[in-house]
Amino acid sequence: MKTSLAVFFVLHFKKGFGIVGIDKGSIKKKVVDDVDLRYHYLFWKIAHYLVEFKHYRILNLSPNQDEIWLENTGVKEANVIRLVLKDLDWGNWVKRDMELTSVNGEKIRKSLGKRQLQVKNIYVSTFPPVDSGPELFQEPMNNQKTTVRPLLLHGDHSVETLRHDPFFSEGEWDLPKEVMEANVEWVKSMAMTASSKQIQKERQLFEKGKPFYTYFFIALQLIMFFILELNGGSKNPQTLIEFGAKYNPLMIEGEWWRLVTPIFLHIGILHLLMNTLALFYLGTAVEKMFGRIRFIFIYMISGITGSLASFLFTSNLSAGASGAIFGCFGALLYFGVLYPKIFFRTMGTNIIAVILLNLVLGFTIPGIDNAGHIGGLIGGFLAAGIVSLPNALRPLRQLLFLVGSIVLIGVLVSRGTGTDPTSWDVDTVNGVAQEKISNQQWEEAEKILLPVVEEGSPNAQTYFYLSYSEIKLNKLAPAKDHLKAAIDENEQFHEAHYNLALILIDSGERKEALIHAKKAYELNRQDKKYEKLYKELQENT
Repeated sequence: MKTSLAVFFVLHFKKGFGIVGIDKGSIKKKVVDDVDLRYHYLFWKIAHYLVEFKHYRILNLSPNQDEIWLENTGVKEANVIRLVLKDLDWGNWVKRDMELTSVNGEKIRKSLGKRQLQVKNIYVSTFPPVDSGPELFQEPMNNQKTTVRPLLLHGDHSVETLRHDPFFSEGEWDLPKEVMEANVEWVKSMAMTASSKQIQKERQLFEKGKPFYTYFFIALQLIMFFILELNGGSKNPQTLIEFGAKYNPLMIEGEWWRLVTPIFLHIGILHLLMNTLALFYLGTAVEKMFGRIRFIFIYMISGITGSLASFLFTSNLSAGASGAIFGCFGALLYFGVLYPKIFFRTMGTNIIAVILLNLVLGFTIPGIDNAGHIGGLIGGFLAAGIVSLPNALRPLRQLLFLVGSIVLIGVLVSRGTGTDPTSWDVDTVNGVAQEKISNQQWEEAEKILLPVVEEGSPNAQTYFYLSYSEIKLNKLAPAKDHLKAAIDENEQFHEAHYNLALILIDSGERKEALIHAKKAYELNRQDKKYEKLYKELQENT
């Protein structure tokens, strides 16, 4: 029996809304009192331009509001911008400041998980350093995988420098002839308002509604667990089958509702607790992002595709919400497709790491239904693509996801378990045959088993079920051969020894019958009919 692995994960959803760690204490600052208001105005005008038009996000604003770090990982020439308002006195201070900026830039690169980081370091100053020339601001500084490119804006040359810089050429940089403090406060307010709106807009992506159905599904699986325990136990295979676990033989017989019911059944208390914990964290996050109705669709489709993948690629009895939980992972991956910057800045690295960890564990630890996990993951991604996120509707893309999903499922089902028993795994063949025999459908059982024995990969159980059907159909000669084949496959198969002894008695081969009756009795002394047959043959032979 294979059960699903509980999902372990740590999600830091709010990470992206904080401030990336910057060693502010390592960079000297002072209140900028001696800079002309024109440069204060230019400083905040640049900040507003970066946030409003270049879609940068403020990482950190110094207490004196004379230094801002901004980030936009989608801009290759300047992933991070540091904007500094300061009168530069000496070139040595600039060099030391550049070195510290490079160190802090390397910390940001590691926190963002980027291979390379480009930092644009912009100084807004009244005058250039008195002891250095323009060459000080022309050469970039490299620190491991971080490159810092300086830009000096000073005096009357500031506007001209901005206009000739390709990065700022689209902006309007004309400054008022006379700048008052009110002008500075106004443009500062514009920049901060744009930043606040940007953060609020990102937060809204994670807060589309309050979760409800996550708690409903948790309650449902808890109730079903207690029902299983009261009716034979959640680890009892027969109880699991009766209450709807994924069982290939019955699904082949037409019980396709078993694609749904396994989602709410769990095998053992540990399995239940792990999946409940995973659902609590992942389900609430996905339901908040996608809304209640979309979440129901994603969760159920993921569970169904997980069950379907398990049915197509594994034969073991299984149950659990892990397929649906992995579907929540798939939905978060789709969020990453729509909003890659926000995804990787907040939870992306954690999500991908946890998915890979669980899949590796699934391939290395026995008893884990990894097919169900992968099926649920793909199903969740496709379901999320079909419904998309609120306020992010893409009708054509959603239609393509729908058509693609239908085609994919159709191809998998058509190439999966078909009507030809030789294409089934041996456990499924034996399970279906057992169901036929229990319903006294001897001919149906023979039709399923005979091609597998002749062309497939039968085991001892396959030969035994075929011989049993043949005995019921009064085909004793082939039944005897198939019982011998079952014993050849498994010498300890006491039922095969017993049935073979009975056939041998009918054909008058009592000495050989005694051998097999004795073997059956030795293998299972608790069975009274074995003992009776053995003693009768012993007395009369």
